[in-house]
Amino acid sequence: QVQLVESGGGLVQPGGSLRLSCAASGTFRSINAMGWYRQTPGKQRELVASITSGGSTNYADSVKGRFTISRDNAKDTVYLQMNSLRPEDTAVYYCNVEPRIYGVTYHYWGQGTQVTVSS
Repeated sequence: QVQLVESGGGLVQPGGSLRLSCAASGTFRSINAMGWYRQTPGKQRELVASITSGGSTNYADSVKGRFTISRDNAKDTVYLQMNSLRPEDTAVYYCNVEPRIYGVTYHYWGQGTQVTVSS
C-alpha cells in the first residue's frame, strides 16, 4: 500500500505565496509522474502541474509563471510552490502519484489540502 501525506495549505492574501508538500510512503520500487490537481465545488478536478521521474514539467496555462512544481526523489516528495496567488486559485489541492509496484503502475491521491486566497 501507498500512503500520501499532504501539507502546506491555508489562508493567504492575494499576491501571497504558499508551498504545498506531498510525501509518499509504502511499498513501491519507484514513482513515475507526480502531480497536483485542484477542485472547487461543482467543478471537475483539474490538473495544475505535473512532473515526470526525469524532471520534465507541465503546467496549466492559468498558473504558468506563478507556480513551480518540483520533486525530491530521495524523499519521495513532490512540492508545489505557489506565488502571486489570486482569489481564483482558491480550491482544494490534491497530489497524485504513480508508484510502480511489482512492475505495475498505480495511481494514488492525497487527502486534499484547502488553499484559500482572500483579503
